[in-house]
Amino acid sequence: MVRKALWGLIGLGVVAGLVYARWPKNAEVTATPATQRLRVQAVVLQPARVADRLTVTGTVRAGEAVELHSEISGIVEALFFEEGRPVQQGALLVRLNDDELQAQLRQVEARVQLVQEQLQRQEQLLERGGVSQETVDATRSEARVLQAQADLIRAQLAKTEVRAPFSGVIGLRSISVGSYVTPNTPIALLQALDSVKIEFAVPERYAHRVQVGQRIRFTVEGQTRTFEGRIYAVEPRIDESTRMLRVRAISQNSERLLVPGAFARIELIFQEIDQALLVPAIAVIPEMGQSKVFVYEDGQVAVRYITLGLRLEDSVQVLEGLQPQDTVMITGMQLLQPGMPVEVEVVQP
Repeated sequence: MVRKALWGLIGLGVVAGLVYARWPKNAEVTATPATQRLRVQAVVLQPARVADRLTVTGTVRAGEAVELHSEISGIVEALFFEEGRPVQQGALLVRLNDDELQAQLRQVEARVQLVQEQLQRQEQLLERGGVSQETVDATRSEARVLQAQADLIRAQLAKTEVRAPFSGVIGLRSISVGSYVTPNTPIALLQALDSVKIEFAVPERYAHRVQVGQRIRFTVEGQTRTFEGRIYAVEPRIDESTRMLRVRAISQNSERLLVPGAFARIELIFQEIDQALLVPAIAVIPEMGQSKVFVYEDGQVAVRYITLGLRLEDSVQVLEGLQPQDTVMITGMQLLQPGMPVEVEVVQP
């Protein structure tokens, strides 16, 4: 028994020696969890230009628009415009047949001439006592009535011509030569397109922030560029059914890229700020009525209490508490503690 125990001890010694001989002399010691650094992501603050804005939708309208109609009924005798082409203010567009009115005017003018000649003879006779003052006055009154009738017919004749009330582009016509038109018959749509109106509405809670002169930016379907305009009119009441405030802006359209009726996506700019410091909203931690962020300083976590300003969709402006080039952590906030060593990966905000 003693001999077997001795041989067992000798065997264990040999195995231990072999293990020691094969163990690497320079092997690194694995770090324990206590010495490992938490890896977090962070952003480096850079001043930037930002805008407080509201995004809404609206519609492009012509600067001026009117559906042309004739003031009287009649047969279309001639058309003087081409569909889809520009016309100048005062240009003759449509003429109705005026033969009947012309005949009436000639008849009345002949009577006017006759009565005026009669009045001249009576005035000469009045000087010699050959006619009474009452007779002369009656003839003079008749002359005035006939002259008024002639003026009325001339006014009716003017209405047989439809002229452009302003310069613009005329659309597709709804009539042809020979058509019988009434004041209810649409002729064509005339639109002024050198400038366009952008009509939109904002929610009631933003109504107090909308002012005449504010700048807007907008885009439309089929155009890659962004257009600009300014608010020129605000409805002085809020729509009770929608709780929205109607607003109109104007934008120059010299290139005719903006077409009335187009759908517009609008950014209403309330305020623009130069050199603003923005931090991602996820980095801000509310605490007892204050706001704080974790920053990276000398390889460790530090706390900064901040004053917030403008709130954007996914970031907030910092008014006090941070400086440009500060490194603000945006992940691992639940695990961070002041003084904790961390390993930072800087990402783009």
